Parts: sequence; structure tokens; C-alpha cells
Amino acid sequence: MSIVSMLIIGALIATIVVMMLGLRSMAKGGDYDREHAEKFMWERVALQGLVVILLLAAAVILNI
Repeated sequence: MSIVSMLIIGALIATIVVMMLGLRSMAKGGDYDREHAEKFMWERVALQGLVVILLLAAAVILNI
């Protein structure tokens, strides 16, 4: 397994974890959600962007 593949898997797992934290925040509601919801959303968006960049890098490396 190449380093790019491991990075992609790690970024995907991190994205899922942040998404679950965001869902937990929404379920909890109240002040906690108001304080953390936007932070979790931006972290998820950044991680999803990282996954896309890594997938593109993998495609270029493999000449797909």
C-alpha cells in the first residue's frame, strides 16, 4: 500500500469522525451546538477538500 493510499484512508476516516462529532453536536443542541457547529462544518469541508486533492494526486501518480 502506497503512502498516498494511506493518506487518503486517514483523511477519509478523519472526515467521518468530524462528521460524527458534528452530528453529535446537533443532537445535543443548545449552547454547545452554537459554539461548535460551524467549527465542525469547516473542519469537515477542509478534510473533504484534502481527500479530493489526494485522490487527484493518486490519479496523476498512477497516470489514470
